[in-house]
Amino acid sequence: MSGMGMEYLWVFVVLFAAAAQTVRNTAQRSLTAQIGTLPATLVRFLYGLPFAAVYLLALYALGDGSQALPQFSLAYVGWIALGAFFQVAATAALLMAMKERNFAVAVTLSKTEVLQVALFAAMFLHELPTRLALLAMVLATVGVLMLSLPPRGQVFSLSAWTSKSSVYGLICGACFALATIGFRGGAVEIAKLGVNSPWLSGAWGVLIAQAMQSVGLGAWIARTHEQGLHPLIQSWRISLLAGSMGAAASLAWFTAYAMQGAAPVRTLGMVEVVFSYIVSRRVFSEKLSLTEKLGMALMMLGLVLICLQL
Repeated sequence: MSGMGMEYLWVFVVLFAAAAQTVRNTAQRSLTAQIGTLPATLVRFLYGLPFAAVYLLALYALGDGSQALPQFSLAYVGWIALGAFFQVAATAALLMAMKERNFAVAVTLSKTEVLQVALFAAMFLHELPTRLALLAMVLATVGVLMLSLPPRGQVFSLSAWTSKSSVYGLICGACFALATIGFRGGAVEIAKLGVNSPWLSGAWGVLIAQAMQSVGLGAWIARTHEQGLHPLIQSWRISLLAGSMGAAASLAWFTAYAMQGAAPVRTLGMVEVVFSYIVSRRVFSEKLSLTEKLGMALMMLGLVLICLQL
């Protein structure tokens, strides 16, 4: 691929990540009602771990991993652990949000992370967004705030802005933002260790993060839930779908973080809202209110603006 093509490759990686994540969210939503929020959260990591391992082995077998195994630093492991912890919290909050509002709105609420990613990236990674990118993020956030209102759009009602869906969405966005910074920090750190392939960087990041998440969350569920991990085994078919798509999405996100800054990646990732809207209409037969449609339109305008600076 030409140098110009490689420069924009991250765009296609992000589009794939958003599509895979939409399928994963759809599968996880149905699991939440069956086995509960935390077990449905664990499915994403536990069933995705084997796919991440196979992908990494394939990279080395096909030659992209011809270099020696990296000597992981404490800083790298720390960044990945930070991202792994907050990704678990974000996924749980997202599933809770899905219980409160329809599918498309719940996914869109999680996008409150965009401005927070820009803030944290500037603070911890010294990655400053351009003016156009910042405008795109602001428009997207305004759209999210409109989507956080109850169906009747009680704009001046305090209860509207402090509804459960709004709170879960904000928590989800904050946790996803911190997870993004952790994973982007890991990608920057592993590059210092000599891993220059974004594909390898992504594969190692996902494998280590999902191993941490599977062990940590799995041990917690086994200890605190009466049936332990048994419900996850019973629902293995849909869990396998959620896990495989979750692994595919995570691998793509991690690879994109190795190619591009955190803020542009997450802003372009808002295209997931379009995918989730299609799923909402076609699969769950849900409808959006006028206020929700206007909010989604603002988010899409932000997506267009972020693309204009490519």
